[in-house]
Amino acid sequence: MSQTVVQISKLWSVFRNAGRDAVIHQDLDLCVQRGEMLSIVGGSGSGKTVLLRQILGLARPSRGSVTVLGEPASQLGREGAASRVGMLFQHGALFSAFSVLDNIAFALRELKTLPADLIHDVAMVKLQMVGLEPSAACKMPADLSGGMIKRVALARALIMDPPLLLLDEPTAGLDPGSADEFCALLKSLHQELGLTVVMVTHDLDTLLELSTRIAVVADKHIVAQGTAAFVMAQPHPFIKEYFLGERGLRASALLQTGPSAGSPANTE
Repeated sequence: MSQTVVQISKLWSVFRNAGRDAVIHQDLDLCVQRGEMLSIVGGSGSGKTVLLRQILGLARPSRGSVTVLGEPASQLGREGAASRVGMLFQHGALFSAFSVLDNIAFALRELKTLPADLIHDVAMVKLQMVGLEPSAACKMPADLSGGMIKRVALARALIMDPPLLLLDEPTAGLDPGSADEFCALLKSLHQELGLTVVMVTHDLDTLLELSTRIAVVADKHIVAQGTAAFVMAQPHPFIKEYFLGERGLRASALLQTGPSAGSPANTE
């Protein structure tokens, strides 16, 4: 039986800019079910990352509601967001003065409820879970490649075993080989851990490789959502430009042999 993990209802995001109100989202509705990997796509300025921040509880909608696991997202900060939502930031956002191990263990240490040796052991398990050798634990962020930074950031996001994982441009800045490896890791962890994932990405290869469902943000709300095959068949101008341009046609070749095709979800 499916369970709703994230519910966004009639959401408005309004920002004050140069004395005027800028409406980013207007009556936006979105539902994320347990176990799926939902990707949010949209043009520049469509508010994709704003949605992630609202799910994480770092920003509040001007109107409407955002609930995570049945509770208002605004309560996450007070109750401990890391235990319910893991966040992988676009550039990793590692603490530059902390070692790899200290970065991964940060949230557990902040709790001040577990002994140091247990925290160390849990952090080492997460390090190896993301495909890094134990010897990487003592390295500093400045000594890491782009791919290693992503893996350390992912381990930190998973340290509290959250049921929901948010990804902001997870393969940004990676070369094609590293991006493919990171996608394979994300897919494996999604299946093994039973994670629910909400991802923002502009990379079509990543989008088509990982998504079980895609939601398109345009005109201030969700204009289409469903499988990749279903969304790409919709006549909206942004969808045509995004998926059926030269880059989109190259990436969509993956769709012909991948698991993306299937029955549609709903559209608005």
